[in-house]
Amino acid sequence: MDTAARAGETAQTLDRGLRLLHLVADAPGGLTVTEAANRLGIGRAAVYRLVGALTGHGMLRRDGAGKLRLGAGVLHLARRAQPLLAEGALPALRRLAEQTGATAHLTVVEGGEGVALAVVEPSWTSFHVAYRTGSRHPLERGAAGRAILAGRSGAAGPVSTSGELQSGAYGVAAPVLGVPGLEASVGVVSLTPLDVAVVGDQVTVAAQAIATALA
Repeated sequence: MDTAARAGETAQTLDRGLRLLHLVADAPGGLTVTEAANRLGIGRAAVYRLVGALTGHGMLRRDGAGKLRLGAGVLHLARRAQPLLAEGALPALRRLAEQTGATAHLTVVEGGEGVALAVVEPSWTSFHVAYRTGSRHPLERGAAGRAILAGRSGAAGPVSTSGELQSGAYGVAAPVLGVPGLEASVGVVSLTPLDVAVVGDQVTVAAQAIATALA
């Protein structure tokens, strides 16, 4: 086999392995080898070879029923990527916090919940919401989670809420769209009511800036 043929075979194997990871990630109940083979359009033997390699690197695992599920290695990669995401988002979050006088945050989906990955507080206000990095909440509650859910249907506009996560707190957020593999939103939270018409435009611009920075 010549060099070009070997390179083509390696690229095909890599492509199949990545497609298999995506298939398993999109199957909450896991996948059998047969199901994976059918969806990939390849033989079971080829899937077993892919599973063996990916399992060896911790990217896949077999559950008690023998179904394929994501392994802890994927979580390790995700954790290594999070600081890079936060770093890319910080300039836009700083501008947003200073513009609005409210605490700005980037929220990402992790384990079916919204997690505050990066938080920036305004420098010039006497009082503002203390929002900790790593804070978790259901996607169905709060502007950040609701914006992510709206983004799943392609809606890019801002979402506003009042008192859903913390009594007396107001939130406005917009989804970060167009970054493959990332579900996220950018928002602000304040102790006083926010002008949604103005702040909504500001969080939308920040979300677009972060999408550009991370794409």
